[in-house]
Amino acid sequence: MHLQSLHNLRFLLLLLFLLILYPAVAQEKQQAPDDLKLWFSHPATNWNEALPVGNGRLGAMVFGGVATERLQLNEESVWTGKPADFVNPEARANLPKVRALLFAGKYAEARDLAQEKMMGDKKIHSTYQTLGDLQLDFGPITKDITGYRRELDLETAVAKVTYRAGDVSFTREIFSSAPDQALVVRLTASKPGALAFGINLSRPGNKAKLELAGDEIIMSEHVGDGTGVRMVARVKVLQEGGTKDAAGESIRIEDADAVTLLLTAATDYKGNDQLAMAATQLAAAAKKDYEALKKDHIADYQQYFKRVDLHLGTTDAAYFPTDARLVAMQNGNIDPQLVQLYYQFGRYLLISSSRPGGLPANLQGIWADGLTPPWSADYHININIQMNYWPAEVTNLSEMHMPFLTFLDALRPDARKTARDMYGIKGTVAHFTTDPWLFTETYGEPRWAMWPMGMAWSAQHLWEHYLFTEDKAYLKELAYPVMKEAAEFCANWLVENPETKQLVSGPSISPENTFKTEDGEVATMVMGPTMDHMIIRDLLGNTIAASKELNKDAAFRRRLEKILTRLAPTRIGSDGRIMEWTEEFEENEPGHRHISHLFALHPGRQITKQQHPELMEAARKTIDYRLSQGGGHTGWSRAWIINFFARLQDGEAAHDNLLALLRKSTLPNLFDTHPPFQIDGNFGATAGITEMLMQSHAGEIQLLPALPAGWQQGHIHGIVARGGFEVDLNWEAGKLKQVKVLSKLGNPCQVRYGDQVVTLQTEKGKSYVLDGNLKQL
Repeated sequence: MHLQSLHNLRFLLLLLFLLILYPAVAQEKQQAPDDLKLWFSHPATNWNEALPVGNGRLGAMVFGGVATERLQLNEESVWTGKPADFVNPEARANLPKVRALLFAGKYAEARDLAQEKMMGDKKIHSTYQTLGDLQLDFGPITKDITGYRRELDLETAVAKVTYRAGDVSFTREIFSSAPDQALVVRLTASKPGALAFGINLSRPGNKAKLELAGDEIIMSEHVGDGTGVRMVARVKVLQEGGTKDAAGESIRIEDADAVTLLLTAATDYKGNDQLAMAATQLAAAAKKDYEALKKDHIADYQQYFKRVDLHLGTTDAAYFPTDARLVAMQNGNIDPQLVQLYYQFGRYLLISSSRPGGLPANLQGIWADGLTPPWSADYHININIQMNYWPAEVTNLSEMHMPFLTFLDALRPDARKTARDMYGIKGTVAHFTTDPWLFTETYGEPRWAMWPMGMAWSAQHLWEHYLFTEDKAYLKELAYPVMKEAAEFCANWLVENPETKQLVSGPSISPENTFKTEDGEVATMVMGPTMDHMIIRDLLGNTIAASKELNKDAAFRRRLEKILTRLAPTRIGSDGRIMEWTEEFEENEPGHRHISHLFALHPGRQITKQQHPELMEAARKTIDYRLSQGGGHTGWSRAWIINFFARLQDGEAAHDNLLALLRKSTLPNLFDTHPPFQIDGNFGATAGITEMLMQSHAGEIQLLPALPAGWQQGHIHGIVARGGFEVDLNWEAGKLKQVKVLSKLGNPCQVRYGDQVVTLQTEKGKSYVLDGNLKQL
């Protein structure tokens, strides 16, 4: 049988199987598919099936139960811990000793000395925590439930639960409003007086204080047993018809026609009076009716979300629930509409977890259950927080980048102290992780902790934001001061390799990876890991460019330029791969999840087809080998690999890894899983899909650089290129059909499609339309 016929038969059998599992689909198929909705025909049975809503700061996971609705709540600043200094006081004196041991090849001795003398003693534990739960109890199910549907509409950022119990239809709508800083829950029924349920607030640990105040429930706690923020959550009950009874710590509604619940929350993280803030927000929201709250929420959200439109094709799979579509994909089905849903879900998550004025999205965005989420849901700055923001500029969400950029500025005071007290040098340094208490010291084990490049890598984002916006005031006031201090540390940190006379970084690691020494020891630290030099080269180059833009610090600029001429280069090993360390060590984990020595390919821009074809070839061998050894086994790692292959201009490999991410590292609610859930894979994949369709890191706008054969026809409108260009792309039969370039800043624009190149001299605010041969229309 022909291969395509086999595929079609397999798909038809799978559809038949799913129709048996999901009989409601027969009814759904009478309607058009919901391209931008995650939907399910059953309540969430666990947290990984629940649906996230958020306004950047205040979030909830919607379970959609019939007897009980659980809304698991989060507020971005609910953290235990407090500011603390924990630099090892012996680090500075022992830095030269550790370096000498590493230069002498005594890796185990250097590791032991660094463990004892350079790791800090972090005694105050800090972690992100749940705000608590809002629970609605409807009582035992006594009637047949039919027509159940739970959905999240990405176009409106509204979650919805609908079902029929007997002859009554029930509807819940849930959203987290940024304009009104409140979580809004609306319950209605098709018959008057049909609503009856109890309302409770609770928090794990049983230490929260609960009180009733009229039609409000107030929950408060000083988290972390007093070492953390003071938090409060308030829920107000607005009913239409029926009766309301407040008893103990809960409120009971009977015989109501409709009910709106408003929940606000605040902490004293920024020194605010959390009780007053939550009360003020609640009172303001309560002055508006439900339709006004919803209208304002949707208008605010859509001003960001609707900037980008992606279409990759249609299939019948779009008529099925989201979890069924994932099952189908795991069984070999190709579902381009699920890819575009996943893409826009990434943008939805960024809008919902990172808003100007707030904290950056953490390891779980803002959605984390319990009091001890994995890895404390902290800010890992050895890739994870950076990956969170890869899609910000390219997918037209530049504003959502700002919480991370301002966070870097807030890190500076502690980063200066750490550079001075730990290493005895000027500038700013941060290591592998941090949190809202803004620590930059290192602790734990050298194999992940002895890495002083966290600030240097993060500073790339400051320059990237400028490349997209060319906001001179931002560059002068925020970006350049942070970049300069990070570059100053790197300039002072580098030392001469006594053998090669080149400048090298160290002691340092290739994040979280290890190698075997000649005597069989497993080691991690070296002088001069490849990733360090790639990051430093990126940072110094960006800082030089920024100083030229601002026409300042010429002497410092010349110093950095001189350092770059002496910095140890990226080397290719005897097997044709890019070397990860200073020598061709045997890899202890050949399929390691971190692929740090390809930083210069992505997110850096030192390895490009135009300038370094030999490094492009070596990068390809590097990634192919890592994958052959089991690489990409975590969700975020697979997302990074999509970006690598996009930059290598291999659309098929990028697509294969995107499918692998969906098939192996995606939970039923489309959250990425490490495992467990980490949001960086969602963000990294959204960035990677954009990179497949358009790139601008090499000084030109390259169209469809990694378009896979599976996306024969489609469009993406509203993505953004460096230099201030908004791009609309259309393609047919796997070929460019038309591109429209809107010039936001009036810069000259070089556009490439395959071997064709055209340069446009643009005017600010004007659009330019080109056909598939780059001829202007």
